[in-house]
Amino acid sequence: MTQNKNVLIGYKLFFSLLGFSAIVTEIATIVERGRFNPANFFSFFTVESNVLAFAVLLLSAVAVAWGKNHKLDGLRGAVTVYMLIVGIGFSFLLAGLEGIALTAVAWDNTVLHYIMPTAMLIDFLIDRPKRTLAFKKFLYWLLFPVVYVAYSLTRGALTGWYPYPFLNPDTSGYGATAFAASCLLVLGVSLVWGVCKLSGRQKVA
Repeated sequence: MTQNKNVLIGYKLFFSLLGFSAIVTEIATIVERGRFNPANFFSFFTVESNVLAFAVLLLSAVAVAWGKNHKLDGLRGAVTVYMLIVGIGFSFLLAGLEGIALTAVAWDNTVLHYIMPTAMLIDFLIDRPKRTLAFKKFLYWLLFPVVYVAYSLTRGALTGWYPYPFLNPDTSGYGATAFAASCLLVLGVSLVWGVCKLSGRQKVA
């Protein structure tokens, strides 16, 4: 039992540090190139979600060591949804586009868009909440991505800079932007439902 616990803690710490190292490498590389804009950098959903994943995995490792991991069930589920949005959204909306600099360092792209979303899902599966996370109760997880889209569109209209081409109505048009946002919302709802279904059997009161 202790060995399994140590393996779980090691898993969480390893991927927490991997995600952290990818973010730090991105920042260091962009700073070195003289192009670092903190406001723009931290306006990417990928960056924000990976920062959350780093923090949650680290906190979860500590919680497992203390036997208190159940207190993070809701937070872990939410970040798992966000990271899956990153992985799936990237694969369908960005991966096939040419001429777009997705990351400053090639391996960071793989870590942030593929490895970390997969790692978060596996973490949720191997450390499943004992209680079922009720779908309707945890739909509030989607507040973050919804507010993010509103923030990106508002900031983009004010500054002329958008984090992603599918959220840029100046190039894709308002109809295409609304369609992309709607698709992401449907994806988000589906992922909340799926993550809740993967949790335990006893409903959260």
